[in-house]
Amino acid sequence: MPEYLPSNLDIIRPILWDEKGLLLLDQRLLPWKEKYLRLKTWQQVREAIKKMVVRGAPAIGITAAIGMVLGAERIRARSRRDFLAKLGRVAEGLKKARPTAVNLAWAVERMLARAQKENLSPGELIDLLREEALKIWEEDIAANRKMGKLGASLLPEKGAILTHCNAGALATGGYGTALGVIRAAFEAGKKIEVFADETRPWLQGARLTAWEMKKVGLPVTVIPDGASGSLMRQGKIAACVVGADRIAANGDVANKIGTYNVAVLAKENDIPFYVAAPCSTIDLATPTGDGIPIEWRNPREVHYCGDKRLTPKGVAAVNPAFDVTPARYVRGIITELKVLKPPYEKNLKALFEEAS
Repeated sequence: MPEYLPSNLDIIRPILWDEKGLLLLDQRLLPWKEKYLRLKTWQQVREAIKKMVVRGAPAIGITAAIGMVLGAERIRARSRRDFLAKLGRVAEGLKKARPTAVNLAWAVERMLARAQKENLSPGELIDLLREEALKIWEEDIAANRKMGKLGASLLPEKGAILTHCNAGALATGGYGTALGVIRAAFEAGKKIEVFADETRPWLQGARLTAWEMKKVGLPVTVIPDGASGSLMRQGKIAACVVGADRIAANGDVANKIGTYNVAVLAKENDIPFYVAAPCSTIDLATPTGDGIPIEWRNPREVHYCGDKRLTPKGVAAVNPAFDVTPARYVRGIITELKVLKPPYEKNLKALFEEAS
């Protein structure tokens, strides 16, 4: 059975792909069970993204790119024009799955543009789309490795690194962004450990970051979200590294809810706060963080932990999935090309000009 897998695949594999469809490691079941879900249609991919089977901006982008292929494989078209029109509808459906992670729209638009560019038959376009989705996946893993190498030099020789949510191999094509930086430092011989915020309400830190770190043999301690400030004040945290779902043109960063709290506390305690994200997460079309759409999820996720209700019936809850950290709190943005420092508006623009 042909497999469509990158040659540089990480030891932690949230995404697998073969001729029968897409396999996603169901992250809702970790760390209790490692189970893959088989997805055969783009609609199933959209629901998996919505329902947090897969999460993390880069991983969502890769999954959506493969979803475009699954959609393309089922298109019955009379002509290239008909094929592209139907592929466009698949793209629009996938882009609506989750609004905050810019990688989703970026990957889908890249796939669509690749198909529109070539004057090929529908069958040939499907082969082309497979190649492009795999390329997006391979590029992400390579970018994570480069980010890890660049970011590792910023971390101390010894100490605890605080991270929020999960920005590791599970959130990417492999290796990780924020956790990739920490892994690279650890692999280089630095005597560091991870403090993982539990990250309510989905507990991505307690469930996923802790699971990943145990898998790779990196010391990890889970802490309540509310404990980070106190631990910083006691001198127990040497640096903070988080991922991002979208970075605005001025350097404002959208990430999992609670990231803003960590950034403010880090600045108050003179602890460096770094953001690690690939260039595909940078959105120069959005001037500031005020323009980043913030996903609000079902309040049930706050009321419940699994099947157990935590709150009295009849009380309200709000569930913003992300917050925006203003650029002034960010010591550095680690990309696969370079580490950026303020002023971000100028340096982010220059980054893309240099890369073009």
